[in-house]
Amino acid sequence: MTTVSNVQMRGVADDILMSATHTGLRSGHRLPTERDLAQALKLSRTTIRNAMALLESEGVVSREVGRGTFLRRDPDVVLGVEVRHSPAHSVVGNVSPADVMNARLLIEPAALAATVENATASDFDEINRCLAGGDNAADFEEFERWDLALHQAFVHASHNPLIENMYHFIAEARLSVTWGSLKRRSDSPERRDFYRQQHREIAQALANRDGRAAREAMLRHLGAVESNLQRAAQS
Repeated sequence: MTTVSNVQMRGVADDILMSATHTGLRSGHRLPTERDLAQALKLSRTTIRNAMALLESEGVVSREVGRGTFLRRDPDVVLGVEVRHSPAHSVVGNVSPADVMNARLLIEPAALAATVENATASDFDEINRCLAGGDNAADFEEFERWDLALHQAFVHASHNPLIENMYHFIAEARLSVTWGSLKRRSDSPERRDFYRQQHREIAQALANRDGRAAREAMLRHLGAVESNLQRAAQS
């Protein structure tokens, strides 16, 4: 009986990691809540909790009281497999950086209205954690991981499941080779510092519950990213 139970928990734990891989989550990102995972995987919260305990014992995740559960290793690396390409992945694989930016400009500024209304203290803790991670990032790759985690935190704090699911495709597209290559070509330490400043302006507006200021700050930030990517593409 114990062996069967352990095998079952291993399978659930792997399902959680595969779900994280398919939604673009990486080391440092927060996993969905136990309730959300239970609904998505059609399992009981107790089963999810036990699988999380297994992942925690293996050092794959860490559970922080009042903040949530965070990945400490990239899920695809833990699984030792490449992401299987579903039809959704095929769509994401075919989008251009311009497509990504168009989608971001449509979704992210609009999502902040819900974030202003619904963000909790835990959400702001996560936003601040991501800001600090970006501040301390030593290189382009680390900054990009925290940048993605921060924008996901902004959207997650809307507590609108449909918006979050839509944003998962954007997050996945940002992990593509095409996006990463162009973003790297537009990178510089000075540009990272500028983005950090813009990130803090967005976060401060959200903390002030100022939806208009948050939206305008996000539009300025995404506009700057888009302009820098366009210049890199033309160079």
